[in-house]
Amino acid sequence: MPADRRTIAAAVITALIASLLLLVPSRAAHAADTSRIHPASGTDGPQCGGDNVARGRTATASSIENRGTPASKAVDDSITTRWSSAASDPQWIQVDLGTTRDLCKVVLNWETAYGKAYRIQLSTDGTKWTDAYSTTTGRGGTESLDVSGSARYVRMYGTARATKYGYSLWDFQVFTTAGTIPGGGDLGPNVVVLDPSTPNIQGQLDQIYAKQESAQFGTGRYQVFFKPGTYNGLNDQVGFYTSVSGLGKNPDDVQINGDITVDAGWNKGNATQNFWRSMENLAITPSHGDDRWAVAQAAPFRRVHIKGGLNLAPAGYGWASGGYIADSKIDGTVGPYSQQQWYTRDSSVGGWKNAVWNMVFSGVHGAPAQNFSDTSKYTTLATTPESREKPYMYLDSGDNYQVFVPNLRTEASGTSWPDTPGHSIPLTRFYVAKPGVSAETINAALAQGLNLLFTPGIYHIDRPINVTRADTVVLGLGFATIVPDGGVDAVKVADVDGVRLAGLLIDAGTGDSEHLIQIGAPDSSADHSGDPTTLQDVFTRIGGAGPGRATTALEVNSNDVIIDHTWLWRADHGTGVGWDVNPATYGLRVNGDNVLATGLHSEHFKKYDVEWSGENGKTIFFQNEKSYDAPDQAAIQNGSTRGFAAYKVDDTVKTHEAWGLGTYCYYNVDPSIVMDHGFESPTTPGVKFHDLLVISLSGKGQFEHVINDTGPGTSGTSTKPSIVVSYP
Repeated sequence: MPADRRTIAAAVITALIASLLLLVPSRAAHAADTSRIHPASGTDGPQCGGDNVARGRTATASSIENRGTPASKAVDDSITTRWSSAASDPQWIQVDLGTTRDLCKVVLNWETAYGKAYRIQLSTDGTKWTDAYSTTTGRGGTESLDVSGSARYVRMYGTARATKYGYSLWDFQVFTTAGTIPGGGDLGPNVVVLDPSTPNIQGQLDQIYAKQESAQFGTGRYQVFFKPGTYNGLNDQVGFYTSVSGLGKNPDDVQINGDITVDAGWNKGNATQNFWRSMENLAITPSHGDDRWAVAQAAPFRRVHIKGGLNLAPAGYGWASGGYIADSKIDGTVGPYSQQQWYTRDSSVGGWKNAVWNMVFSGVHGAPAQNFSDTSKYTTLATTPESREKPYMYLDSGDNYQVFVPNLRTEASGTSWPDTPGHSIPLTRFYVAKPGVSAETINAALAQGLNLLFTPGIYHIDRPINVTRADTVVLGLGFATIVPDGGVDAVKVADVDGVRLAGLLIDAGTGDSEHLIQIGAPDSSADHSGDPTTLQDVFTRIGGAGPGRATTALEVNSNDVIIDHTWLWRADHGTGVGWDVNPATYGLRVNGDNVLATGLHSEHFKKYDVEWSGENGKTIFFQNEKSYDAPDQAAIQNGSTRGFAAYKVDDTVKTHEAWGLGTYCYYNVDPSIVMDHGFESPTTPGVKFHDLLVISLSGKGQFEHVINDTGPGTSGTSTKPSIVVSYP
């Protein structure tokens, strides 16, 4: 009996060791990592190279060993995660490249359990397969296999295992033939890069501002970068379509002793049209104690350290209608003064002076206490449920451009810096787009596996920009502007994990686009909770710069999307403006579940400015004006209801929650128009609203109620808000 027990114990230990080998990278796999093929190295040569076009693509398999080893883990560009199959033959794994490509190489990085006999097969439709490579003597480790053919789908079809375990791959990589679009390159003429030794910095800044100060609908686009270091005595006035950013890893790497300011002298002290400008990733010691940032919508203020106070009003305290702060630290007091509404997220402030209509805070150290009433308008949440900071450019120690991609935070509070968790992507893994490039080339670069960087300028496209690879970063500099011609959609994102869209203005063309931006196809159903797609500082415009038409500005069909600061605007002024000149029906339509909007602005659409059909949606801060130019009551009639609500939660929704929402009416064509309510919702315990307000501006139009049939209406010419603290 003792001998039998020893035999059994030895067998158990042997099996345990063998199973553990499947859970950790083998020595051979680690050694192979040093020779993995990456485009920046150029090791593939001109005949076969470029990026790994399988990276982040949709992968499927005949089976999986357990929940932790799905097919997607073989195309996630990591050697610490893997796909493994059931322990039987045959088994397969395949990847969808998104479009048909000319292929030259497949690289298999096997875990200890490898394939002895297998084939590499190609298909254009995922149904009919042809063999591009076959072996019965597979050796494991890293196998680099020459293939030839055109295919959208590539699979490894295993017929005999080398061990008693299933097939197991750390990496499944696919490469294309010559003609690969290169990554990296220069940033173009409208990116100005400064360092402390640059001659006449102030003169260069003044020259840009002279062009952009009042160019509300102009064509100029500029990105100003400050390299790490200290800059003394500057006064950088920021005009339209100008982004000012530091190139350090942390904000304090760039020290501005002076001011970076926005005022409203160009508009006689009225700051309500100070749109489309930004500041990011630097520190300012104001010359007179307070920096001035008097902005309206679409003017993000991110990762900024103000070593003093911050004034959000124009000189003379004229009207102002902003605004947005995220991931920033203001050592002194923030003075909104005449600012009508503002949202601040995951930041730190030394104090906050006042509130006008709607001041909302989430995850802000030093924020005023919750107090939403007739006498105070503060909505304060201790944390932000989910947030992920915007990707940003910086220079590494070798003076090379990198794009830093921050990690997802849950129940966030305070700044993410210094040392924001995340990862860096070299510029060589981005297609650097410049005005004049075709949508065909942009899509080819994306299909190849490159990320996308738009340099400042205006881009006309004749087909949608299709983002189909998980974790793709699409980043715009200097309010890069995309114009869809001929009625096409501008940007379409597949139902995949972790896409980042940031820093873009989508300007509707004269054709009637069904969507300007669509996230996920209709009926998308995948779970992206661990790696959500995020939209940050992504803005849409219909009219203003000229006639434009669209049905829906932004449609979200995917689950778990984070919308972090957007302004969806059907223009109420500029050129190409009129009820039938720049028609747009809906602002934001949400069909996906678990979607979060932080800092949501949507204005002037003909029907619902926001319509929410997905479950478990959340909004923190909403700002809206209804369409000014409705010709009469009949034009906005919604069945038996007078007017379309600014924010509607559909009747079928069971769970939804929103904080700090405001809508205003200014029907200047027919001031007699009446809206039954500003907000519409099913009355059910799972759908909750906190801190709502409606306002009639100068008495041009009125609201009968705040939400459904609840809350006092507006009356007369008073601009006093009518409020509801909680509903139901």
